[in-house]
Amino acid sequence: MIREAWDWISAAKGNSVKIATTRAPIAQTPRQAIWTLNKATLYRYTPKLPPEERHPVPLLLVFALVNRAAILDLRPGNSFIEHMLQKGYDVYILDWGCPGPEDSGMRFEDYVLEYLPRAVRKLRSVSGSETFSLLGWCIGALLTTLYASLRPDGLTNLILLTAPLNFGDKNIPLVRMTAAENFDVDRVLAVYGNMPADFIDHGAKMLKPVENFLGNNVRLMDNLGDVRVVDSWHAMNTWLSDGIPMAGATFRQLIVDFYRENKLIEGTLSLRGEKVDLANLRANLLDVIAEDDHITPPSQSDTVLAKVGSADKQELRVPGGHIGIMAGSAAHKSTWPKIDAWLSQRSG
Repeated sequence: MIREAWDWISAAKGNSVKIATTRAPIAQTPRQAIWTLNKATLYRYTPKLPPEERHPVPLLLVFALVNRAAILDLRPGNSFIEHMLQKGYDVYILDWGCPGPEDSGMRFEDYVLEYLPRAVRKLRSVSGSETFSLLGWCIGALLTTLYASLRPDGLTNLILLTAPLNFGDKNIPLVRMTAAENFDVDRVLAVYGNMPADFIDHGAKMLKPVENFLGNNVRLMDNLGDVRVVDSWHAMNTWLSDGIPMAGATFRQLIVDFYRENKLIEGTLSLRGEKVDLANLRANLLDVIAEDDHITPPSQSDTVLAKVGSADKQELRVPGGHIGIMAGSAAHKSTWPKIDAWLSQRSG
């Protein structure tokens, strides 16, 4: 008993020093930068299988604008990218980078009509495939939905993860929080230019303040002597503490055109004079919904299937929260195999 207690105390001491003084090594899967534009970089991951054993249709991952894409490659053994490489996919990721003050005027149309099309052209050139698959997560799912509606050529499969598309329910917490009477978006941006990462992070955490500000640390303290639990917490906390700002003009569009006016679902959204019509989205579609998502509740995602023009469309509901369904301890059993099963049948 005394020996066990001493071992726990010793491990807890070492773990405390580690998490207080270091950042966990994350995003370790080998990759090569193959294209850049401003702050954005397109990476290709080193394939795990020889060409004859790979799916011929490449997969491009698009993450949100407010966090690092490293969550898709958190650490060895808990990496969606590593999993998909092992399943024979040719995997690419578009890393948006961190906008500076000079990027405050960037808008959704810049990402959707400039960055994504150019990245796709490079992907096609490198892969040798005219067709490709897109996977978008959170705001990345919104971006890929807009892209798929406006530039559908060559897009065979579209996977949406926790996609914030429908803002019609005004009781959704983030919709209420950003309503005109509660949030002066123009005043904030007039001061900061871009929307600060800390503001975005704290706004999301305030949706579950007890769990986010207290419960997370209590669980860490309860398991401080368990190296496996601490390493997992350390990796996630390293990612969570490395948020990035959102370009000011893009953030204003998100709040006004989507959260307040719901223009995409109402059919009134235009980007550079081009109307965004979801009926023009015809790629095979998998809509992945986190049943316990408090950031993008299911009601924001579950109406898209009725709007799109896809003949092959499917909804997949997975237990878990906004991040947990893809990066939680059960993701490799509950989410990743189901995505692979759907995509493998449609990737040649």
